[in-house]
Amino acid sequence: MNNTVILSTAYLPPIQYFSKLLSYPEVLIEAQESYSKQSYRNRCEILSCNGLLSLTIPVVKVNGNNTLTKDIEIDYSTNWQKNHWKAIESAYRTSAYYDFVADLINPYFSKKEKYLIDLNAKIILEVMEFLGVSKSITNTGEFVNEYSKDVADFRSSIHPKSQFQTVDNEFKAIKYFQVFNDRFSFFPNLSVIDLLFNEGLNSLKILQDSSIKKPTRPFQ
Repeated sequence: MNNTVILSTAYLPPIQYFSKLLSYPEVLIEAQESYSKQSYRNRCEILSCNGLLSLTIPVVKVNGNNTLTKDIEIDYSTNWQKNHWKAIESAYRTSAYYDFVADLINPYFSKKEKYLIDLNAKIILEVMEFLGVSKSITNTGEFVNEYSKDVADFRSSIHPKSQFQTVDNEFKAIKYFQVFNDRFSFFPNLSVIDLLFNEGLNSLKILQDSSIKKPTRPFQ
């Protein structure tokens, strides 16, 4: 049974991604790949009053298309932080756990991290601490195109575009209450913040239940 999973970096990642963080004892984040655009690396999806909404962090490829993920810088030439926060606030201000979760993530919409991978990592660790989960998460030191079967590789398959997704037999979407449920059918696998705003600390159980692969050792 695999104990290690490798994932791409991800901005406010989807529930499927977070289920991997919780169900594998050891987590690798791919830092040495050539950066791939239009992915969860710099994009998240939330539920707004108008339906699905994508929020994208503008980035700078310092070495053009050969820029490694670890070297991708965040572009602050536009006020994307303010715009993202306004969108999140508008979408979730009536949610049951808005105050708790807003206090948790709001600081990251004023701090100016230089590198995308650092911002993503800090937000993920903040959420995991909120959920009471401790996990070994390490950035890769070299690029490996194909890992052995001992490592579960989800670097490319957890993706917002359906043509890049593959069947994930370790994940099932668990239905939970969502803001605007009177307007829309359930949207599965949104950003983990959608789950947090609506379910608070109960999010941990939903994340655990969404993973068909159970942890090989208890959560710490």
